[in-house]
Amino acid sequence: MKLRELLRGVDVVGTANSLDCEITGVCQDSRKATPGCLFVAVDGVLSDGHKYIPQAMEKGAAAVVVEKPEFAAGNCILVRDSRKAVTQIAANFYSHPAERLKLIGITGTNGKTTTTYIVKHILEQAGHRVGLIGTIQNMIGERVLETEYTTPESIELQALFAEMADAGVEYVVMEVSSHSLAQHRVDGLTFEVGIFTNLTQDHLDFHGTMQEYLKAKAMLFSMSKIGVLNADDPATKEILAITGVKSYTYSVDTNDGDITAKNISLKNDRIEFEAVARGMIGRVEVAIPGKFTAYNVLASIGCCLCLGLPLADIIGSLKSVTGVKGRVEVVPTGRDFTVLIDYSHTPDSLYNVLQTIRGFAEGRVVTVFGCGGDRDRTKRPKMGKIAADLSDFAVVTSDNPRTEDPHAIIEEILVGLEGTKTPYVVVENRRDAIGYALAHAQTKDVILLAGKGHETYQVLAQGKIHFDEREIVAELLGQQEESKQ
Repeated sequence: MKLRELLRGVDVVGTANSLDCEITGVCQDSRKATPGCLFVAVDGVLSDGHKYIPQAMEKGAAAVVVEKPEFAAGNCILVRDSRKAVTQIAANFYSHPAERLKLIGITGTNGKTTTTYIVKHILEQAGHRVGLIGTIQNMIGERVLETEYTTPESIELQALFAEMADAGVEYVVMEVSSHSLAQHRVDGLTFEVGIFTNLTQDHLDFHGTMQEYLKAKAMLFSMSKIGVLNADDPATKEILAITGVKSYTYSVDTNDGDITAKNISLKNDRIEFEAVARGMIGRVEVAIPGKFTAYNVLASIGCCLCLGLPLADIIGSLKSVTGVKGRVEVVPTGRDFTVLIDYSHTPDSLYNVLQTIRGFAEGRVVTVFGCGGDRDRTKRPKMGKIAADLSDFAVVTSDNPRTEDPHAIIEEILVGLEGTKTPYVVVENRRDAIGYALAHAQTKDVILLAGKGHETYQVLAQGKIHFDEREIVAELLGQQEESKQ
């Protein structure tokens, strides 16, 4: 493709070379540069792509896009904003594949992943071919693709859209993170439906304030034909005021939503309720426990109603929905206690999952948890207090410490446990912490391993290591059996 064609719609300030050269690829990571490609230098959160222009040129880049005038020399194109530019360039390079797809975007602090899977399931049961983009994995129908980010970078996202469109996908259900919105990765897309789950404290290390976090989330609804929003969350009114999007709301706690949940019955393995939607009613049963499941299900029903699916068909398909990996996931133990794995890594999500467990636990609730390093520090004592308030015993440990001192992170968590009557121990090594909980388990205990969820790795100062809690539980229980023999 000609460079001139790639720059269509890009805010170009100036160029130092011919726009008629042939471009063979696009990248923003100099390590991925190939002969004849266009390298886009993006000033990122952790590093500045402008510093890697020489490496990209050495690998044969035909031209470079920059936003800093001091780098605009040789075969460079100076643009107003590299982040916005790379999104437009990627869409141009892949011939705007999203225009061949119907996009459903889901944003919010918690519930995004489960909601994407529920919506995907409903649409597939209705006979549609569906793609999924999210935290755990990307999918084309049943084919699984590995993923690194909740919402891929612009170039990878457009490439994924192209692959999905070529595979005959009709709908794409995707998690849209606040980072991707703030960094313009999804600029130019049109969503058939945008879904808002909730807004609680997270990512303040990136956004700075809750108001900026909210503004980032609201951006999705400026790109959506209709918004399906949580009427029980105060942020919904602000999002509607900011965007003016046509809305369809859902509620669990009040009668204010266009669709509401009534007569909720919480079981240890499922949730049941009546969904009441604008004169329609249907009995819902979903095999995912917890009151928060009602929110995810209502959001999914609301979305599919907005897409024109009948309520009876939607509810019928919900009976075969299964749980999502790392979300209140039961780990087989063969013992007289239960081990659950959950991704709860924010105060709100930890509160929700512990409330759910308390609703069915017959024995003690034992929580093994930590907090991530290089992330919002203010949530650490809050999570400590929630664990103390809702657990019968807590094991404070590491999560993904990254470049921070694990001990220092734990010290900040322990502030929230000051004065608590809940017994707890500190076991810094997460594997040892899981071992401690298993070794001291009592009959009918429910042991929650919180924070890692679907992740099969741990991020330490030395780098990423393999760390699958399912494997670790099996290994540790096996060792316990051997020691008894």
